[in-house]
Amino acid sequence: MKSPFQQFAAAPFLTALVLTCGTRDPVTAPPGGGVGSGGVVPQLGHVVIVVEENTDYSSVIGSASMPYLNSLAGAYALATNYHANTHPSIGNYFMLTVGKIVSNDNSYSGVVTDDNIVRRLIAGHKAWKSYAEDLPSVGYIGGDVGQYARKHNVIALLSDVVNDPAQQKNVVPFTQFAVDLAHNTLPDYAFVVPNRCNDAHDCPVGTADAWLKTNIDPLVRSPQFQRDGLLVIVFDEADTDSTNGGGHVPCVIVSPKAKKGYQSATQYQHQSVLRLTGEALGLATLPNEAATAPDMGEFFGP
Repeated sequence: MKSPFQQFAAAPFLTALVLTCGTRDPVTAPPGGGVGSGGVVPQLGHVVIVVEENTDYSSVIGSASMPYLNSLAGAYALATNYHANTHPSIGNYFMLTVGKIVSNDNSYSGVVTDDNIVRRLIAGHKAWKSYAEDLPSVGYIGGDVGQYARKHNVIALLSDVVNDPAQQKNVVPFTQFAVDLAHNTLPDYAFVVPNRCNDAHDCPVGTADAWLKTNIDPLVRSPQFQRDGLLVIVFDEADTDSTNGGGHVPCVIVSPKAKKGYQSATQYQHQSVLRLTGEALGLATLPNEAATAPDMGEFFGP
């Protein structure tokens, strides 16, 4: 039986779309092929994480409403057995940045002193930014404003940011992303937070896909990314599923160093993406559960 993605890719529309990206026939990894598979995460210059919202894997992979994301999944690499950690959203964002759930209270506004990705980036002398759509101003660490949701930008709750005015300046409106891309000044690590419509939280998945095509495709096509970039597009949690805590969600790995058309059936969760981002940037220490999470080296190689 064909997978949902393979069934969708068979349609002439997506076949043409994916072929323009230079995809090959999907290479499916055997179950358990991640840890100990011999794959090694390469050292990369730019890591970008884009987090989408509240959608089941089956509503994305193979969906005619998300042709752009499916084209990336076909041309690069797809984790077919990836699960979020919890419900609701905020605990998953903490797992992606802190390596632990911290809180399942979407109204949480405390200052998090746990080890975290920002602390590790600073220690490793790596530049970083959180690009949040509809953020009212540079350095804003306050609560929700309009379509901006702080629970989707938990970097603004980390003590390493809250207590350091210099680091606060790395929390910027998403409009800065295109500027930095155009001037070849993207930081080593970028955490991208679309607003509550464009991340599929309040609007259809087709809206999120169009946003990705408009705002993220220029990154993927840029010479600097095609030289040493890594883009991970992942959904924070499933909508109707709670398997393994947060349900089955898509995770797409995009990089010139990624195996083309690769699909892995190894089970991963958000702490593995946190580990991946740290390893790709050569960080010596990884925060909390990221230190022992299954590695994602299998996605890289010839």
